[in-house]
Formats: sequence, structure tokens, C-alpha cells
Amino acid sequence: MSRRLALAGSVLAALAVSSGAVFGHGDVQPQPVNTDGLPPLGDTWRDENPYRDNATAVKIGSSAYNQNCARCHGLQVISGGIAPDLRYLEKGKEGDEWFKERVTHGAIIDGMTKMPVFAGVISQEGLWAIRSYIESQHVDN
Repeated sequence: MSRRLALAGSVLAALAVSSGAVFGHGDVQPQPVNTDGLPPLGDTWRDENPYRDNATAVKIGSSAYNQNCARCHGLQVISGGIAPDLRYLEKGKEGDEWFKERVTHGAIIDGMTKMPVFAGVISQEGLWAIRSYIESQHVDN
């Protein structure tokens, strides 16, 4: 009987540990981003980051990133391997295009949502502030 209990305990422990991998992305509610201090952008999405090198945007983006992105992309934009390491995202217009595509359309790979759509949930101002923070953490390949 004790052998069965030990086996059952091992199975339960393994399930508990592995459930984090299965539900790691989870059903996470995006957190609001306070963009006070940034010029409003309106409804039409910009093609390039209008807040590039804006210290206020970087500060707002840091907080917003840590609340909404760090779970997958890592604290201080250093990925632990679940999602791309955004420190290596190209600076400037090319990186802005990739960022805009991902936050406005998300990413579905092999039928699984790898990144949710954030546009419409977080304002354009908030998302470009996040991009400003990410770009401030850039590392060359």
C-alpha cells in the first residue's frame, strides 16, 4: 500500500510541476497603462514609434512592459526562452514594423496563440511606450 501511495504522490508532484508549462501562458488579463504625459496619437495606428527617445515614454513603457509583457518575454526584456528576447529586436522602423504587426495581430503558430492581440486592449500610446522601453534595452547581435 505504501508503494502505491509513494507512486501516487510522485505522479501528483509531476503533474503539479508540469501544469505550469501547460498553463504558463494562462488567461492573463492585460493591465491598464497610464499614459498621462504623452501626446495623444488618435485612432489611426502610426507606422513608426512616435515616442522614440522620449524619456517619459520609456518610463511609462518600463512599468507597462513589466505588467503586461515580462511574464513571457522576461524581466528587463531578458527572455528566459518562452518567447523571443526582445533586446535583439531591430531598432528603428524595421523593428517598429515587427512590433506593430505583433501587437495588432498577435501570433498564432500551429493553431496555438503564442502572443495575444494587445491593440484595442492597451492604447496605441501605451503600446508605443512599451516599444520605447524595449528599444532602450536594445543589445546588438
